[in-house]
Amino acid sequence: MEEGHGVARPTLTERLRPAILLGPLGIHYLLFFFMPLVYMLGSSFLKFESGFATEELTLYNYQRFLFDSFYLRVLVNTLAMSLVVSSLTTVLGYPVAYFLVRMRSRWRSTLVAMVYSPLLTSVVARTYGWLIILDDTGIVNQILLGLGIVDEPVRLVFNFTGVTIGLTHVLLPYSVFCIMTALQNMSPTLEYASMNLGAGKLRTFVKVTLPLSMSGVVTGFLFVFSMAVSAWSTPAILGGQNVEVMATLVYSFFLGSVNWPFASAIATISMAVSMTIVLLSGLVTGKSSVGGF
Repeated sequence: MEEGHGVARPTLTERLRPAILLGPLGIHYLLFFFMPLVYMLGSSFLKFESGFATEELTLYNYQRFLFDSFYLRVLVNTLAMSLVVSSLTTVLGYPVAYFLVRMRSRWRSTLVAMVYSPLLTSVVARTYGWLIILDDTGIVNQILLGLGIVDEPVRLVFNFTGVTIGLTHVLLPYSVFCIMTALQNMSPTLEYASMNLGAGKLRTFVKVTLPLSMSGVVTGFLFVFSMAVSAWSTPAILGGQNVEVMATLVYSFFLGSVNWPFASAIATISMAVSMTIVLLSGLVTGKSSVGGF
């Protein structure tokens, strides 16, 4: 700092420090995030003719999607599947997160590592594992047949059931992480105080624990939802040709018919719809939280 008339003036290096620190990150986002999105958006308005994208601008790609019941059904199925997966990961992840945060055993770090260990394995490898487990000759059907619960194998793959199971397993750690973060920021003395004042464990959970951890629940739900909407490998492997979601639809038009403009329009619509739902959900839950507390 240079001194002038008793006032410290920042040097040029100090003034440029934020730009220097944020510059590499900004360039990274510009090159690998914003520019591809701009290119995709621009491609979605190009006309596809005779197997090639022309320079003629058109809205036909969006009209084709929005006025075709098949594509709209794929969009609805994708959103419905994502909502189911997000709900399942929240319901299954909350007890796990609460148990890990509140336990005081020396095995806590080991159990936390076990929860996050699937993230160290490829999504494709885990999905193929579920393909083997859920197959007609897999262990699940073998147990059901052995116990006499069913007379013939249950169809658990190449349908939305298999895709939902696979995505729930793949995305569950993210929900657990978000909920754990919220629970760690909440003092357990609040729960003790509630029970000392006469509230039981269930009422304490409903009135104290759950509302105070709702930020983590909402964050985990929306995070899983956004990832489920854009998932490709799990629906492609466990769904096969019987399950069509937005990501597999984009893939088929990009590499199958090489119709990049229409594929770009599908990707843009998928991203716009999912972002709108996430933003609206965040606004609604944020307002309700403020109003409730």
